[in-house]
Amino acid sequence: MGNHELNALNFHTTHPDDGQPLRAHSPKNIRQHKTFLDQFPPGDPQTRDVLDWMRSLPLFLEVEGFRAVHTCWIDASMDRLKTLTGNGVLTEDQLIRAADRKEADEMFLLAEQITKGPEQQLPDGWSFTDKDGTERYHVRLQWWNATARTWRDMAISVPSIEDLPDENLPETLSAQTYPATARPVFFGHYWLSGNPVLQASNALCLDYSAGKDGPLVSYDLSDPARPLSRDKIRVHPAIS
Repeated sequence: MGNHELNALNFHTTHPDDGQPLRAHSPKNIRQHKTFLDQFPPGDPQTRDVLDWMRSLPLFLEVEGFRAVHTCWIDASMDRLKTLTGNGVLTEDQLIRAADRKEADEMFLLAEQITKGPEQQLPDGWSFTDKDGTERYHVRLQWWNATARTWRDMAISVPSIEDLPDENLPETLSAQTYPATARPVFFGHYWLSGNPVLQASNALCLDYSAGKDGPLVSYDLSDPARPLSRDKIRVHPAIS
């Protein structure tokens, strides 16, 4: 399950206490869901089938040879999620809690991190301007980069890396990176472009914008030897 599936479920699920949708039916949110709503309008039997399928999706997959998650694997968060859910599938109550922004429920914080990726506030006095011209005080993190030592090493989606402090990361932040000795982890979410590359010897993003005319990217695990190899990445051309 990723952030889009979670948002769709929240859009179509009402809170038992007040009957309001977990994700407000505001003009902005309706625009964001337009493609889904055009194909699966509220109340349609097929829509209920699709939502039931989304509810069955786990937030993570872990087997002997590899792990998979939509956006981010941080061990401490995953350990807690396993304790709360067992197999990563949210109950109806947990789905409601994962949408509760006002209370900042633990399930909301875990779901935000796992389906959207971690962010961190920059040190006092620092900010950067994103690609849309908005000033940002929080930066998205390369959680897979166990070799990162500075803010510039760890940051992602920053147009001008010189806008960030060239100083060491807090130890608490460095400790959250994916260990270089851990089993391989596959993820998506980041809408990459260009020729696929390994993010680390045991981390690979497979999202190259297949939803917007990009290629579908996969990895050949027929021989699950470590470390991951660029030679086993498969690029399947987009279908027009």
